[in-house]
Order: sequence, then structure tokens, then C-alpha cells
Amino acid sequence: MHSALVRAQNVFGFFTTVAFCTAALVALSVSLFPQEPSAKVDLRNVQTPLYSVKGRPHYYSPKKEEYAHIKFDLDADFTSLFNWNTKQLFVWIMATYPASASASTRDQPPSFSQSIIWDTIINSETQKNPLNPLAYFSKPAKAPPKSAKARKSALKSKDATGVQPGIIQLKNSKPKYQITDISGKLSARSNVTLEVGWNVQPWVGALSWTLADGQKWGRWKGLQGGRSVSFDMPEIKVKGVNSDAVKGSGKPERVAEASPILK
Repeated sequence: MHSALVRAQNVFGFFTTVAFCTAALVALSVSLFPQEPSAKVDLRNVQTPLYSVKGRPHYYSPKKEEYAHIKFDLDADFTSLFNWNTKQLFVWIMATYPASASASTRDQPPSFSQSIIWDTIINSETQKNPLNPLAYFSKPAKAPPKSAKARKSALKSKDATGVQPGIIQLKNSKPKYQITDISGKLSARSNVTLEVGWNVQPWVGALSWTLADGQKWGRWKGLQGGRSVSFDMPEIKVKGVNSDAVKGSGKPERVAEASPILK
């Protein structure tokens, strides 16, 4: 009854019970932290090829498709989503537009298509600099001499220390992905909007997804803003021209591309 095996089983069972209760308390404690994310996304311009491309990139297909290249501005503050249980934050921008007539049926109302044009992963401070217990028992290796460019980047990183992660500032940013439709045609689509979404991946517990503006769950508030004004896709009128652009804010298009700022 009091053998070594029985005692080991009791100790292991007590350890797993304490570990499970601790993890449950950590996961539930997240609801005590207030969350008030905010984002503002604006259309910069839309470019669609004035010629049809056969097949998707790196694929061979006789089907001709149109692709849309959407540039945008994004100013977001997700610092309230980071707490002691946040591992990383996944943020994306989604273009929503009415689906083609072939995608909807007579019995169902007109549906909408959604396509991701940009996404990123923002790591927490503990994820960027994880604890390595072996570092206490090993001697630090001698760092190789740094170049002038590496020293400048190191100084910039030192200046950014102490800033909470979750700040995103993008100006005239290029999308990561070009979008197309199942019908192969995107020109002259109306009522297109850009929406910001996020997903919090914790160390312990369930994933939490985007709360829309106006929604509330405890001390968690929905995303303030995060949706652009509706715009229309440009029409394909003239052949032999590389692209056709439509301005979203009425401002002239910038030639230079600003580098994104992710903290």
C-alpha cells in the first residue's frame, strides 16, 4: 500500500491536478484584463490588369482570370490585447465584395465573397525573448564584429525597447496577396469594403477572435473602426494599357512606398 510505486503515482497525480488548476486559473484570469482594440483602414488605390491572365501564378490552366491589387493605409492599436497570457497576435485585412451570380442560387439571397489581402503575426515580448535555462550553464559565445548597417539596426531596436507590441502603422502598403473570384472576373464590382480582423493565441486557454464594433463580452469591447468606406472596382475599358487605378481618398497616389512599422 505504501510502496514506492504507489507513492510516485500519488505525487504525479497531485502534480497534474495542481498543474491543471493553475492552467485553468491562468486562462480565466485573461477575462479580467480590459480589451479596447482600435483600427483604421483606408483604401489607397485598386489596380486590376486590363488584360486577362491564363491560370493562376505557377499553374497551367486555359481559364482566364482577373486579379485585383489593393493598396491600403492601416493605423491600428492592439496593445490592449497583450497580457501575461498572450503568446502572439494574428492580424489580417479582408476584402469583402458581392459574390458573382454563379456563386449564389435563386433560393438564397445574394452572398458575399471574402479574400485576405494582407496578414501579419505580432509576437509578445516573452515570445520574442523566451527563457532559456541552459543559458545559465553555458558561456556566452563571442559575437562577430558587426557592420555599420547592423549597428544602426541595433540602435533602432534599442530605441524601440519599452514600447508595447501591437502598434501597426502602414502607409500606402502593398498587399501580400492578389485576389480573384471564382468566376474569374473582378472588374466593375461594387460595394467592396476592407475589414480588419484579429486572433489572439494564448499560452494557455482558448483562442479569442474578432469582436465587431458594438459587441461586448465582459470587460472586452469590440474593435473600434476597422472597416473602410465602400468602393467600386475599376472597369476594364481600354486594351493594351498595363493597369487602371481608382483612388479611394481623392488624394494623388504616392510614388514612393513607405516601409511598415510593426512594434
